[in-house]
Amino acid sequence: MSNSVPTPATGRLGQMRQAYQITKRSDRYIGLILLLTFLVVGGVFATLGWFLFGDGWIGRTITVVFGVLTGVLGVLIVFGRRAEKAAYAQVDGQRGAAAGALQMLRRGWEVKPAVSFNKNQDVVHRVVGRPGIILVGEGNPNAVRGLIAAEVKKHARVGGDSVPVTGIIVGKDEGQVPLTKLVKHVNKLPKKIKPAQMTDVIYKLKALDAMRPAAPMPRGPVPTSMKGNRKAMRG
Repeated sequence: MSNSVPTPATGRLGQMRQAYQITKRSDRYIGLILLLTFLVVGGVFATLGWFLFGDGWIGRTITVVFGVLTGVLGVLIVFGRRAEKAAYAQVDGQRGAAAGALQMLRRGWEVKPAVSFNKNQDVVHRVVGRPGIILVGEGNPNAVRGLIAAEVKKHARVGGDSVPVTGIIVGKDEGQVPLTKLVKHVNKLPKKIKPAQMTDVIYKLKALDAMRPAAPMPRGPVPTSMKGNRKAMRG
């Protein structure tokens, strides 16, 4: 059995440890960067605390606590950003990477991986949210455009005139959305429908999905590593 896919860790500390190990694979200096972040941020705020609270034993205690807490906060912020960047770097270009990224969307979105695909594993994923129906394609751009065009027609019949259907191709060429910016791009789409409409659309799309063959989504570390890094950074 291959050991390339890590077993999901349990507990907050276990998740953070696993996120650190995943990040270190592509960010070899992450440990040194986090240490320097703690020392610099903690040192700056400890110095500020010393001026604010004085040098008595109460002041020194507050200063130390203030410096440690702000240093830890700085480490968590830097680690969260670099962990997410490392996760994207490890999966960029792999089949299913866009599906893994879309799973990082927060509440208020309904994600359905691989609603359409071809024999070359060019795929279209679907996201339903306040902007309407969003079709996200990854793979060969020419093939993906055809898949998206066909899905736009199908989904437009389901959603009707009041529910916009938007197509996105993941890639680095002009007119495409890079994987690293996919989640942010989707989140910034203008809100066009109300929550009640969204619920109604999701219900109607289940009938459309019931007529589809099972999608051969690639199995691997894409959703696990990306979601694991994000989950470890959440409270």
